[in-house]
Amino acid sequence: MTAPPAAADIASMTGFARTEGVAEGLAWAWELRSVNGRGLELRFRLPPGLDALEPALRELAAKQLRRGNVNAGLTVKRDDQPRLAPDPAALEQVLLLATDLAARIPGAPPPRAEALLALPGVLRPAATSEDDTIAVTREAAFRDGFATALAALVAARRGEGARLALTLRRLLDEIAALRATAGIQAADQPAAQRARMLDSVQALLGEVPALPEERIAQEVALLASRSDVREELDRLDAHLHAADALLTEATAIGRRFDFLVQEFNREANTLCSKSASAALTSTGLRLKAAIEQLREQVQNIE
Repeated sequence: MTAPPAAADIASMTGFARTEGVAEGLAWAWELRSVNGRGLELRFRLPPGLDALEPALRELAAKQLRRGNVNAGLTVKRDDQPRLAPDPAALEQVLLLATDLAARIPGAPPPRAEALLALPGVLRPAATSEDDTIAVTREAAFRDGFATALAALVAARRGEGARLALTLRRLLDEIAALRATAGIQAADQPAAQRARMLDSVQALLGEVPALPEERIAQEVALLASRSDVREELDRLDAHLHAADALLTEATAIGRRFDFLVQEFNREANTLCSKSASAALTSTGLRLKAAIEQLREQVQNIE
């Protein structure tokens, strides 16, 4: 079979992308991971207070991805050191305790300020007042970062898809070659099956009481139909052409290709069951093995 060039737009369901940046004193990073899935399933991990971003991000992802289990995580941390301020209540408490203790110890020096401030809980991050403009700017940066990561994920899935297309083409060529071999071997089926028919007919004629001629004719016709694999070979040809068409179409073909592989397997099974020679059976088994490899690869297609 002459194969058309593998389509470059076929997409895998596996991929990874990461983007990072800084916005208004916050360092952020997006990580997107995608694996195989029956449909499209999106899971988001967002820092507290940013849950409102999810609907828009989910809508954006659904426009560019058709299938796969996708995990999207956003991490955020301050890009600068937070300003510290004393906790008045905690400072007053430790100051009273330290002063009282120093008064009870003869000759003890008074409490030192740096020692008191170093005690746990005395210094806390200072509360910062941020206006709505800063929050809007940060959220816009997070959305833009997600869009960039999503584009990188799509590119990664397509890059994996291009490599996958080469594997699919190789397996389809192997299946086509095996189908051609089976066609040659099946040409000997009538002679081999004719000999079996004669033996069967002689056995039927020797039965007591003798079988009616109509019954003998039915048995011969049944044996003949069981040995004819032309229909299975023709359907394998049709499936190979359908696979070529899917690879050319490329976009969102995973589900249809998976169904087509099931049809490939059905014909290979029937071919093996009708085989009247060891050679054809061997070819049928090799055909089934190649189809199983094809099935495993097709599971990765979007």
